[in-house]
Amino acid sequence: MPGVTISSKGNPDPVEKSYRRMVRGIDLFERNRAKSPQGQLRFKLLPRKPGVSLDKLELLVLGKTIETPIPVAPDRTFVLARDQKAWDENAMVTPDRKALTMTWRAEVRTPGLPPDTRRLGDLRLECQVGMEAGLYSNSPSFITRIFSEISSSPAYCDNPENRYLFFAERPVFGVTLVSGARREMVPASRLYAAAIDTPTLAQELQFCDCEVLLDRTYFLPLGDRSWPDDTLVVFDYMEDGDARR
Repeated sequence: MPGVTISSKGNPDPVEKSYRRMVRGIDLFERNRAKSPQGQLRFKLLPRKPGVSLDKLELLVLGKTIETPIPVAPDRTFVLARDQKAWDENAMVTPDRKALTMTWRAEVRTPGLPPDTRRLGDLRLECQVGMEAGLYSNSPSFITRIFSEISSSPAYCDNPENRYLFFAERPVFGVTLVSGARREMVPASRLYAAAIDTPTLAQELQFCDCEVLLDRTYFLPLGDRSWPDDTLVVFDYMEDGDARR
């Protein structure tokens, strides 16, 4: 059945995602709970362009006959409920923002972790859910060299050299993997979307969904199984960084 896109009222060019694909992402999360036994899945909305505010954002599941509001938390995360009618109508998950002004990610978090840390198994599952749900959105340019390998398959996340972009909470100075006595810093080439030395960065950054979050981005060796799922990802933040939101 061909997809049907129903735009939000008053917004003819919405940045929307397929309800069915997002539910498939939820299904994948449930099938792969072994990576994150205590993890909780939410979806997150982030700004993509300078000056974009996500305050008071409204989010709807829109189909041929349904229009269901989705509560968005203050941290801009939400839970997508299962709705057979939305599935049958091939509904869209639609915010009241225009295309290319914001971006989406899956967020999997295990409660009770130390401050300024994430769990590698959670992030592995985030990548897989994000790919299955079709949340990635980038345009050609220098980003092509980073993301040319990306397909819609969650299997991409098992590639040791994957370039799935994660966003930290604040601008990062460094990222370290810690598993027992083993510690290893993530190379600088895997921070800042691997673009820090790109001569045409200023012109080409507009094509990446990391445009206003570049100083928060990092890649991880998700496919390197020498790092177990319980590995901690530890962040050193730029205390005086400009945390653009």
